[in-house]
Amino acid sequence: MAIYSIRDLEKLSGVKAHTIRIWEKRYGIINPKRTTTNIRYYSDDDLKKILNISILNRNGYKISKIAALNEEFIVDQVVNITKDVGNSNSQIESLMMTMFELDENKFERILARLILQLGFEETIINVIYPLFEKIGYLWQAGSINPLQEHFLSNLVRQKLIVAIDSQMGGENPAAKLFTLYLPEGEMHEIGLLFFCYLIKKKGHKVIYFGQSVPFKDILTTKKIYDSRYIVTLFSTSLTKLKIDNYLQNLSENFADQTIIISGSQVKNTDISKYPNIRKINSVVDFRNFINSI
Repeated sequence: MAIYSIRDLEKLSGVKAHTIRIWEKRYGIINPKRTTTNIRYYSDDDLKKILNISILNRNGYKISKIAALNEEFIVDQVVNITKDVGNSNSQIESLMMTMFELDENKFERILARLILQLGFEETIINVIYPLFEKIGYLWQAGSINPLQEHFLSNLVRQKLIVAIDSQMGGENPAAKLFTLYLPEGEMHEIGLLFFCYLIKKKGHKVIYFGQSVPFKDILTTKKIYDSRYIVTLFSTSLTKLKIDNYLQNLSENFADQTIIISGSQVKNTDISKYPNIRKINSVVDFRNFINSI
């Protein structure tokens, strides 16, 4: 069972820690357990309850009324609210609950409704990306059960692969060749797969190498493929010093290519000394870049 601090609940639900404590004391909404050193902690069930309550509270229910409702009624009302696909925060929290519950059918229903009404691309950008940002917080805090994250990641990964396959055969006459990969030790592939989808959607060609590729193996591609662009993401695997060294080697060894980098680890990295490296700070920036070439 995963355990969460009150700051985890605040970050994931958007409800301030101070407010959660008031809800606990005044309304008995949840009852945290305590460690042997008297520190509060919360369970998956507590987190799911706070997520449900936060959805109702944001949609006009007073906390005093919610406290009097039974759990079944709360869940039914949340289901009704999340049928409104324009309510992105509620959609994100509903999908997060499918992760805690390992409920594939519920995930499929919510995602299918979103894609039908928003479209695949907007669903990924406006719901799935913010969802994984919250999950990333759980990773950093050490609060998530890896099984839950793998469950959700693999479901999203399957959808992305199907979407990429649907773009086969649509190359334009001026198609550019892109090489996509993740550095050695980097396993979070969702962002790279979506980049692949966006590239293929515009009719360009992709050589996709996927997760945890040693640098020496990427160097061998120079002898085989004449890629115009190299695309890679940095999320968790390298220290700042190693990233600087990595980018220098990448820039020097692929001096004739444009190198696109993205990810949380390079957001604040200075790339001014690398004339052939371009940093992308968001998926929308990447989409705009692809649309411009």
